[in-house]
Amino acid sequence: MEALLAFNNWLNGIVWGPPFMVLLMGTGLYLTIRLGFFQFTKIGLAWRQSFGRFFSKAKEDEGGAISSFQAVSSAMAATIGVGNIAGVSTAIALGGPGAIFWMWMSALVGMATKFGEASLGVKYREIDADGNVQGGVMYYIEKGLGPGWKWLAVVYALLAGVAALGIGNMVQANTMADSMSAFGVPTWVTGGVAIVLVGAVILGGVKRIGATAEKLVPFMAVIYVIGSLVVIFMNITQVGSAFGQIFYYAFNPAAAAGGFAGSAVAMAVRFGIARGIFSNEAGLGAASIIHAQAKNSPTRQGMWGIWEVFIDTIVVCTMTALVILTTGVIETGETGASLASAAFNAGLPGPGGTIVLLGLVLFSYTTMLTWSFYGEKSWEYIFGKKIILPYRILFLGFLMVGAVGGLELIWNIADTLNGLMAAPNLIALLVLAGVLVKEKNAYMESPEAKE
Repeated sequence: MEALLAFNNWLNGIVWGPPFMVLLMGTGLYLTIRLGFFQFTKIGLAWRQSFGRFFSKAKEDEGGAISSFQAVSSAMAATIGVGNIAGVSTAIALGGPGAIFWMWMSALVGMATKFGEASLGVKYREIDADGNVQGGVMYYIEKGLGPGWKWLAVVYALLAGVAALGIGNMVQANTMADSMSAFGVPTWVTGGVAIVLVGAVILGGVKRIGATAEKLVPFMAVIYVIGSLVVIFMNITQVGSAFGQIFYYAFNPAAAAGGFAGSAVAMAVRFGIARGIFSNEAGLGAASIIHAQAKNSPTRQGMWGIWEVFIDTIVVCTMTALVILTTGVIETGETGASLASAAFNAGLPGPGGTIVLLGLVLFSYTTMLTWSFYGEKSWEYIFGKKIILPYRILFLGFLMVGAVGGLELIWNIADTLNGLMAAPNLIALLVLAGVLVKEKNAYMESPEAKE
């Protein structure tokens, strides 16, 4: 086990080294510039053509399997997970308060990245002989870059299928089991219950996942944000100091204090960006698989992608960070979900712990649902439909592995897999930037956009 951890740490250092950070953030910045800072200058239009459509008589487009809202709810089911609680806590514990600034930076450029992923997912999707929608990174690599690039699509699909067993499975199950163990629930029991509840949904396919996500995701996000705001308002005098720490320590080393070991600026950058990507998944490309299922046009679905990242990181992750920093629990030396739990308990004794537990359980559960779909669609691209049922069974089996496994190794492997699967997607986004610009410009000339 120690040898495996050492090897993964070595590989992780390469995958998340400076060159990859530049590629990840650089792709988002490049798309932001090429798209004319679309996620900022057209934020109002993006709202009207996403959430705003609930208040209009606009009808869904044809060509997809689920509604646009079900698609983004499913995508957010994958992104609003333990990364918003345990991930943020770990970023602060290891990188200091300044890590949150770099998490924000990854999100601001990540909104353009996710816009591109969602748009290309819809543009290059296809309908198979059975009427099922097929789409995602694999398809926009093969169809957008050309058949000569299919090998890269296969590499992505292979990595995504394996990564789903880590980021979307074992990490979620492990955090859920760890949280429940504090109440005396054995980890294997939590794993068994997770298998039953996840299996009941994923065996029904994408429509059941979408129907479940559109009900659970808004509910869990609202409950968590309200609980966070209560704690923040109870410590309102510390909010200014919290923001000051975030901005100051983004560019200055954080000194050790209490149980906090301190951190260098490089650690703030590394853990901020890594945990930001773990949370909003901009750059990984996996969300394009579910966005491709939406009954929508490419650019309009891309607008949902913008809000997906904004809500996940700028809103939900910031809530967790402010709760931790305003309650002062960073000096306790806790990390992961334990740090977030300590913060909520300090700020709101009694109900605070329940909010964290409920958030972790629901966030983990919905993340598992969508990542199962990501994984099966990725491997279906390589092995065909015959792999779907075996992959679902494999996915359910790994839930138990995650529930009883060790947290450090699982988190580290998940980080490594995230980086590896992002590379093919980032290459495709850079090459297809011109296609995105053309699609966006065509849409902006449409009567709908001009209105």
